[in-house]
Amino acid sequence: MNLLGVLEGILFVVGDEGITLNKICEILEIPLEDAKNLLKELKNTYENEKRGMRISYLGDSFKLTTKQEHKEFYKKLVENPENNLLSTSALEVLAIVAYNQPITRVEIDEMRGISSSHMIRRLVAKGLLKEAGKSTMPGRPNLYKTTSDFLDYFGLATLDDLPAIDNINEMDETEKDLFTSIYKEEEKTDE
Repeated sequence: MNLLGVLEGILFVVGDEGITLNKICEILEIPLEDAKNLLKELKNTYENEKRGMRISYLGDSFKLTTKQEHKEFYKKLVENPENNLLSTSALEVLAIVAYNQPITRVEIDEMRGISSSHMIRRLVAKGLLKEAGKSTMPGRPNLYKTTSDFLDYFGLATLDDLPAIDNINEMDETEKDLFTSIYKEEEKTDE
């Protein structure tokens, strides 16, 4: 098995949370020295000027990050109005954060049933989400909340202007009543 490729995939999956050296050893089931050598080899691969990523050691964790020297291009990407359309995934993450803030990435992932680290990074880069401190949960993960740019983007004065979740539940009851009434009508026509 190509452990170098597996390590690269792991670094991609953990996203901005990063991963510790001990966790790499545990997952790959290799000794500490082998994990260090793999990281060093992968890091050297990324040091090539043809690559746009690098491995950084930040906050006791290893993570894939973009190269600082390419920052001006990433800034254009984020600031370009044509790129400011939000995908369904982005809207889903924003809705979860808006109604449950402050919230951790893990909590967002649990609600969505899929990893949200990449989407959270993009929304932070667009200025629609921001870090709002650390959770008291084990590992002290980052908390996220919406920004004033989020309010501007959606034309809201405050978060109180968001549609009430109670209204959503009422719609579910209406739909249920509609189904029940249709079902009863079908029963009557069978007689």
